[in-house]
Amino acid sequence: MVKAILGIEPGVQVAISHTTRQRRPEEKSGANYFFVSEQEFHRMRREDQFIESANVFGNLYGTSKAEVNRILNSNQNLILEIDWQGAIQIRQSQTTAIGIFILPPSVESLRNRLLQRAQDDSETIEQRMSSAIDEMSHYHEFDYLVINDDFDTALMEIRDILHDKGETLRTGIQSQRYASLITELLPTT
Repeated sequence: MVKAILGIEPGVQVAISHTTRQRRPEEKSGANYFFVSEQEFHRMRREDQFIESANVFGNLYGTSKAEVNRILNSNQNLILEIDWQGAIQIRQSQTTAIGIFILPPSVESLRNRLLQRAQDDSETIEQRMSSAIDEMSHYHEFDYLVINDDFDTALMEIRDILHDKGETLRTGIQSQRYASLITELLPTT
């Protein structure tokens, strides 16, 4: 989704995060992530070099202040592709940031998408699936809610949000519109 936005929206860049996760064969450090050791990551965290950081599935992820400043100083709009933990940190420090939460149309489609992208081993996919309900339960903490049922529709909705045309995509409105889906995804809410 982020890659597609970058392809159609001039003046938008995504911040490249730091991670302790193992590099996948097709990934390049400095392009997909900045791959660092846990020791290096902890040093950067101690030195307050991250605008946000989180432990996700046993790996550390963080967005450096230097990367954020690089993009903002070039007069580009910034996208942070982060989980809910990082979003809480951003919301506490950046009052102008907007949060967009993307929900799948079903639990089955989430599993199928993880399998089809073929980037994670079966153990990681099972970890992601077992954590999915907890992660999705944070949707209400975001400004906007997009359901990724149809990729092109979801893409246009995100584009509308970026252009201040997404009022009907506000989380409160979407929560009512998709109440049955949310109940299916999060049966305990």
